[in-house]
Amino acid sequence: MLRSLPTASVHAVFADPPYNLQLKGTLRRPDDSLVDGVDDAWDRFDDLAAYDAFTRAWLTECRRVLRRDGTIWVMGAYHNVFRLGVALQDLDFWILNDVIWRKANPMPNFRGRRFTNAHETLIWASREQASKYRFNYQAMKALNDDTQMRSDWFIPLCTGNERLRDEAGAKLHPTQKPEALLHRVIVSCTAPGEVILDPFMGTGTTAAVAKRLGRRFIGIEREPAYAAAARARVASITPLPESAALALPAKREQPRLPFGNLVERGLVPPGARLTDRQRRWSAEVGADGTLRCGRATGSIHAVGAAVQEAPSCNGWTFWHVETAGGGLRVLDAYREEALAAQA
Repeated sequence: MLRSLPTASVHAVFADPPYNLQLKGTLRRPDDSLVDGVDDAWDRFDDLAAYDAFTRAWLTECRRVLRRDGTIWVMGAYHNVFRLGVALQDLDFWILNDVIWRKANPMPNFRGRRFTNAHETLIWASREQASKYRFNYQAMKALNDDTQMRSDWFIPLCTGNERLRDEAGAKLHPTQKPEALLHRVIVSCTAPGEVILDPFMGTGTTAAVAKRLGRRFIGIEREPAYAAAARARVASITPLPESAALALPAKREQPRLPFGNLVERGLVPPGARLTDRQRRWSAEVGADGTLRCGRATGSIHAVGAAVQEAPSCNGWTFWHVETAGGGLRVLDAYREEALAAQA
């Protein structure tokens, strides 16, 4: 199915491949029951070579259909994630992060022979090292109560009404992922209208969340029962209004506006004094948009870096203007004001 898709046709891939739990029965208890709860034909491989060949085959096709600016998420547990990482690097994907999904309610270790397995790993990679990939940094920060999103995610397992069950009330899929996990993945690296591919769709979590968030999706699933459940699940989803599906754009995606434009328009006039949040340094604004602070002269970024003896500085968020009431207003607020006026 992957081979039938056009080259460079998807913006992102989320793949939750077979864990390879049943290799040679090594993870079975003495009574032949499976330690980690998966006992399906799709998770059986003869040996590690067969699993590695399978992995490289589908990853090769994912790389072909992924746009050059796209990214891929591949997740696994300790059984397979290290082999997945090697395959990604061998195929020239560029690893950006490994994200730990820490399960709030993991299955206990009944035998007491190992630590409770309370996490899985997601590898996030761009198609190649030079890719200009999308990362919705501001959206992730907003989602995390205005704090930088970390690479350890504390999210509960899929339970309750979200867990799909068969007619007998048993779990329909042994490893159904929580929608909260896919929500975070999709919001982090795609925009409304973009296409996300899931080559192991299972019961359709990726597709359901993608539809709700206004993204398009391609899902591949070979098990008829899972595919039928996914179709019904997706059909029940109502997409969010376009305004709600939008994510805050990254700063680099926002229209560029020179600081000199604010000076020309009198929003921050020549002669104005700028200071940092702690009022440690004070700089004068020149008519040409440069700052002067002691011996340091240059752009808002260069002078900010110089006074801190730092390699770089975002002058928009470092410098502040003292207001008439004696408070401080960050320079970036004046830029937002100017951009809104010309929109």
